[in-house]
Amino acid sequence: MVRRTKEDAIATRNGLIDAAEKVFYDKGVSRASLSDIALAAGTTRGAIYWHFKDKVDLFNAMMDRVTLPLEQGYGEFEASADLDPLQRLRAVMALVLESVASDEHTRRVFEIALHKVEYVGELVAVRERHMAACDGFIRQLARDFELAANAQKVSMPVSAMGAALGLHALFDGLMQNWILSNGVFDLVGIGRACTDAYITGLGLVLGASSLAVPPANAT
Repeated sequence: MVRRTKEDAIATRNGLIDAAEKVFYDKGVSRASLSDIALAAGTTRGAIYWHFKDKVDLFNAMMDRVTLPLEQGYGEFEASADLDPLQRLRAVMALVLESVASDEHTRRVFEIALHKVEYVGELVAVRERHMAACDGFIRQLARDFELAANAQKVSMPVSAMGAALGLHALFDGLMQNWILSNGVFDLVGIGRACTDAYITGLGLVLGASSLAVPPANAT
């Protein structure tokens, strides 16, 4: 009975998050109310308050469940000691693009975070979290650019941090345009090609080991 009660509670919580995701997507976060979410979930505001403190807590739970692509990227490959820096960098970029292109929840939550949130008032902390995730991702890119440049004895035309900021802007722009255009182009294929063109434009050489990007579930 205890196990059944726990499973019911988890199912109710996930149902509330599903409903919040839909309402946030349809209305935007600032215009969505807990009453809207309760109605979409077929429950009451009291059920929401049983699981979440407020709308911000519910929003963060939605983000935690899916995990923004920028937050999950490097975690998938940190344990792969056999990957060289460029191979790891390219694998991470491919993973992020594939996550957005193939998983509906990831794409929807990513779109909400980018286009359907006003980062003011109670949602300022959400903006800070999003920026912290971006900053951490960019620093990891910069680390791999620096490692690759040192290994190849290449003097890049910009600093490792500058290269990371540029690549992040490139791939962020691709994802935003893909979302806004309703997926009119091949996000994964074009993203891979643009990533490689950007890397070689910095004077770095994609060696044989860097050409074989591991699958998204690599560990």
